Amino acid sequence: MGSEIHQSGQTIRFLIHFLNGRWFMVFASFLIMACAGATYLFGTYSKDIKSTLGYDQTTLNLLGFFKDLGANVGVMSGLIAEVTPTWFVLVIGSAMNFVGYFMIWLTVTGRVAKPRVWQMCLYICIGANSQNFANTGALVTCVKNFPESRGVMLGLLKGYVGLSGAIFTQLYLAIYGNDSKSLILLIAWLPAVVSLVFVYSIREKKVVRQRNEINVFYNFLYISIFLALFLMAMNIAEKQVHFTKAAYIASATVCCVLLFVPLTVTVKQEIEVWNMKKLEEPSEVKIEKPKKETDLKEDGEKKEMKSCLLTVFDPPPRGEDYTILQALLSLDMIILFLATFCGLGSSLTALDNLGQIGESLGYPNHAVSSFVSLVSIWNYFGRVFSGFVSEYLLAKHKLPRPLMMTLVLLLSCAGHLLIAFPVPGSVYIASILMGFSFGAQLPLLFAIISELFGLKYFSTLFNCGQLASPLGSYILNVRVTGMLYDREAMKQLTARGLTRKDVKDLTCLGSQCYKLPFVILAAVTFLERLWLWRESHESESVMVSDSRKS
Repeated sequence: MGSEIHQSGQTIRFLIHFLNGRWFMVFASFLIMACAGATYLFGTYSKDIKSTLGYDQTTLNLLGFFKDLGANVGVMSGLIAEVTPTWFVLVIGSAMNFVGYFMIWLTVTGRVAKPRVWQMCLYICIGANSQNFANTGALVTCVKNFPESRGVMLGLLKGYVGLSGAIFTQLYLAIYGNDSKSLILLIAWLPAVVSLVFVYSIREKKVVRQRNEINVFYNFLYISIFLALFLMAMNIAEKQVHFTKAAYIASATVCCVLLFVPLTVTVKQEIEVWNMKKLEEPSEVKIEKPKKETDLKEDGEKKEMKSCLLTVFDPPPRGEDYTILQALLSLDMIILFLATFCGLGSSLTALDNLGQIGESLGYPNHAVSSFVSLVSIWNYFGRVFSGFVSEYLLAKHKLPRPLMMTLVLLLSCAGHLLIAFPVPGSVYIASILMGFSFGAQLPLLFAIISELFGLKYFSTLFNCGQLASPLGSYILNVRVTGMLYDREAMKQLTARGLTRKDVKDLTCLGSQCYKLPFVILAAVTFLERLWLWRESHESESVMVSDSRKS
């Protein structure tokens, strides 16, 4: 009887250890990230917004800009994370996600009166901004818990964000059928629920590097690759064969099972940590000195208060901890801002217009879902590739990440040109290239920021690093692409003897609709690629030597 009670007590203690462990936190972060990429589905449901509310392309692109603004301006979530616990950050994100997207769903389904344009912009900005709270809560905490594997961790977590579009597509087809309006409802409730379920699992843990740590991440990588390949296979199969409701349900079920397979790796690792902890417990009790850490923290805070404003323009060497102002006012951050403006700005413009690109070139409606799924899947491959491969190339061949960024931007240029000068099926190839490029840019950007400016204020700085992308999206998407599209659409309308008042939504058909806008996007991206390549060569020796410090 006594042994049974002891065994039961051990089981309970292990479960507590498991739910509070570093590896379970990683698994929870995977699920949160897999639900944090709703902004990439805008191309799927944007046509519903345009047709229901009677918008022209410029107005729709304005809505897309506010989506990008919300998705990329995460400074507020970073600052909140500096002074509040992680669970609070995740709760705020859940509430914002539900409110923003639920209001959009109520609008497109006619359950509320037609709102003004500024109200729709506010709704989508709030909903999109929620993903920054998920990113800050889960991604930043994981990087701090695994500082030696930051590139790998960033690649994996942002990879799951990339897959979220394809995952959501499978789920909404299984639950709601081919109803893209209901996709907005799924986006509203599912990410909010997942974040709330794991709200207490995401927190900073004591960093104890294990010998097989990198091998564990490779196991996670193989599982995620299998999930990506399965989603791609389903994407191809759904276009070749008519799927019944039961087939969609089976596909979504397999997708969910694959999402939970990493839990088996997590259990194995937490058992290993549990056994190590039991062996070390006697010695740990003797040498425990809890006050020492507090004293060191207080000393660090005093030094920081003394030198914060005095050293704004006298930053430490690259790789050491910068203050927020030192980082924001540095030449390195300005270069990253310009790279983000051109690279991510043009990529976001392309992704936001996928639905209208397919429509203008005569692709059927189901093909647009294929474009979004391809972008999502190759977004994943880009993120994982840039995370794992950049880590390997940096460690083995001293190849700096800024140089890798220039190669990624070259792929983006090729994707833009395939849209500008289309041939049959070229949009499928362009979706792959642009998805891969867009996905690869983000982990590289975040890793470069952590290597240049340290991890102390990473939760704020990595959000600051994205600030230029919504500005790029506004100029390239709204002021360039949207206006040129509408100008071409008005030409076609005039040729038919109609005026703007004669049609509900302004639609352009033909290859001319996006030719000039995407030539401009390709040129902007290529020029930025050349400048970044030159800057990366000038600072190559410094970047390589300093990137390992932090």
